[in-house]
Formats: sequence, structure tokens, C-alpha cells
Amino acid sequence: MVAHLIVGNGPAGVVAAETLRRADPQAEITLLGDEPEPPYSRMAIPYLLTGRIDEAGTYLRKQADHFERLRIRLLTARVQAIDGARRTATLADGSVLAWDRLLVATGSQPLRPPIPGLDLPRVHCCWTLADARVIAETIAGGARVLQMGAGFIGCIILESLAAQGRQLKVVEMGDRMVPRMMDEVAGGMIRRWCEGKGVEVRTGRQVVSIAAAGDALRVQLDDGESVEVDALINATGVRPNVDFLAGSGVAVDHGILVDDSMQTNIAGIYAAGDVAEAVEFATGRRVVNAIQPDAVEQARVAALNMAGQSATLPGTFVFNVLDTLGLISASFGQWQDAPGRQTAQLLDQATYRYLRLVFDGDRLVGANSIGHSAHIGVLRGLIQGRVRLGAWRARLLANPLLLSEAYLARGLAAA
Repeated sequence: MVAHLIVGNGPAGVVAAETLRRADPQAEITLLGDEPEPPYSRMAIPYLLTGRIDEAGTYLRKQADHFERLRIRLLTARVQAIDGARRTATLADGSVLAWDRLLVATGSQPLRPPIPGLDLPRVHCCWTLADARVIAETIAGGARVLQMGAGFIGCIILESLAAQGRQLKVVEMGDRMVPRMMDEVAGGMIRRWCEGKGVEVRTGRQVVSIAAAGDALRVQLDDGESVEVDALINATGVRPNVDFLAGSGVAVDHGILVDDSMQTNIAGIYAAGDVAEAVEFATGRRVVNAIQPDAVEQARVAALNMAGQSATLPGTFVFNVLDTLGLISASFGQWQDAPGRQTAQLLDQATYRYLRLVFDGDRLVGANSIGHSAHIGVLRGLIQGRVRLGAWRARLLANPLLLSEAYLARGLAAA
């Protein structure tokens, strides 16, 4: 009987375990996580903090006996080391698990910038259910809150912090909000939207120190501004959980290096999700693509290969859809300017609608959009499908709103 060990019980780990059970009904499957709660989605935590769901609403599977029925062993423990040669995992309590095939799906952890005072009691992350409980219990309605970071994760957290009347100030070191997802126009539009909702935003600024000030915090910015707040949220980004792989022989750059089967440089060891560094489908560059749809697809491919079937990932696809205080924005593929590319855009600042298309030859390779949510599926289909647009490229350059017509004419025909 083959023994599969999955380290990490987030969306990637859960999908991998379920896929393995379908592909190999007799296998031994252990799903290991280091938090005491049932497997849950971190992306649901903001909805928990706004009161839209309870803690059970964050759980990835709603039936308490789901994993037991699938004969998937759930284990709460932290892995301290992996021995690729002996095929063992040493846990923090000193016990050892043997495995035949291993999937690393340990996700990410919050970045901790080297800022004096970051360890003070009123400084929090918003990454785990335990974090959410502390925030809900200690940051009252009307409290003054400063959030460091206005990237993708920071903008997800915004709504939950702004709820219940908290006074929110956001400091982002980039020149705009979500700088890795949006161009200057889109980032500026999201900022203006947030400010219209009562959130103060400082871009191009950094926190340089945090100090206790009685029952509050004194936060110093790099431009000399000093801000007194009741709490500070660190949302400056995340990094892959790979520290425990030191000495394992598994090749790691920013994330764990994997091939198109999601296997690492060591046969029998796979990686998926926020921890995996895979090849981007259009550019050939290696990227860590920390989004849930990509994580679960990587997990499915990895699990099939672990079960002895053949499956490959055509390439990771970088895209994000973001809800910031009710404003829907999206980013796809290679949205940045580059030599040889052409762009088309529609902009209506008054109604918060923006659509920018990026072409390389007769292919659509990237896009930014705000307020055009009806086009999200079409944009993904045209870009990820690498559809040759032919004469439709000129039509889209003249009128980007013809996306659906172009997809019907070219995308479905290519499919």
C-alpha cells in the first residue's frame, strides 16, 4: 500500500487528498496541518471579520466527517524537517512519519519587515483564524487602525477593518495601491474609491518605527509624519513556507522549483500552491502564483502524478480578481507595458470604469479592468487560450468593449 503524506491542509492540500483518494482507493493518505481548526480558507477570514459568516463558514468542507468518510487521516502537527533520501518527515514533537510520496502544500506566511516595534502587543497580522479572533476581540468599533500594505492581500483585509466604524489609515510603500496587479491609472482609481469610503491612504510611504504610547501606538513614517493609533495591521505581503526544507535536498529559489508535473528535483516529492515556483505559461519565467484557483489546479495535477497517472500543468496563469470595499478590479497576464506591445483603453473616472488591453502581435496577452466584471471570463479565455485574433485585434484596439464578440468569433472557433 502506497503511503502519501500531504504537508499543508489549505485548499491545495485538501484538493490533493481528495484527488488521491479518487485515483487510488487503497492508498494511505495523511493530511497534515499545524493549526488546530479543521481545514479552512484564509481568503474567507475578511468575511468572518465583517460578520457575514461564522468560523464554520471558513471551513473548506462543511461536513464534520468528510475526511473520515474518505479515509483521509487528519493530523495536527508541524513538520520540522524532511529527509528526501530516507523518505521521512520529522515533526516538532520529535516523532517521525514515513512516506512513499510527499506533497508540500505549506502555503505562505506573512512577511515581517525589519521595523522596530513590530513585536508590540497591539501589532497584528490578519492571516489565521487565531489572528481574526484577536482582531475581533481587541480592536473595537471606532478604533484608530493603521494598515501597512495595500497590495492584493491588504486590499482584501481593508473591508473587514473598515467595518464597524473603525478609523482606517493605509500606508503603502509603492507609488499606488496594488502595484503588482494594477497600472498607475487603475491603482489611482482604487485609491480614490477607498478615500471616498473614508479610508485615508498614503502611497510612496513606509513605516520606520512603532512605539508604545500609553494605551496606543506611536507610528513614525519615513516622511517624518507621526501617527497615533490604537492598533496596527501588518499586511505587507507573504513569503512561501519553505524554511523546514533546509537540508532536505529539495531545490528552492523563492519557492519550491517544480516541473510541469509539479514534481521537485527529488523523485516522489511534489509541491503545489503558494509554496510552488512553477513556469508561467506565456513567458517561460518561474513565478510563485499565490492564488487559490491556480493552487487547486496544481494540487490536482500533483496528486494524479503521485497516484501513478500522467498529468501536466500547461503553465501557471497569473490573474487576480479583487473586491475592494465593493469595487471589483481584475488583472490578467502581462498587463505591463513592454517594447512591441500595443494597448487600448477605456476610462471613465466618474463612474469608476476602466478597461485596458495589452496586445503582442495579434494575441491579447494582458489586461487591467475596473467595473467591467462582465468581461472577466472572456478576458481569461482569450489570454490563457493564446487566441490569435486576426482582424479582431484592430477592432479591439478601436473598441475594447467588443471582447465578447471577439471571443465568440475567434476563441470558440479556436476551441
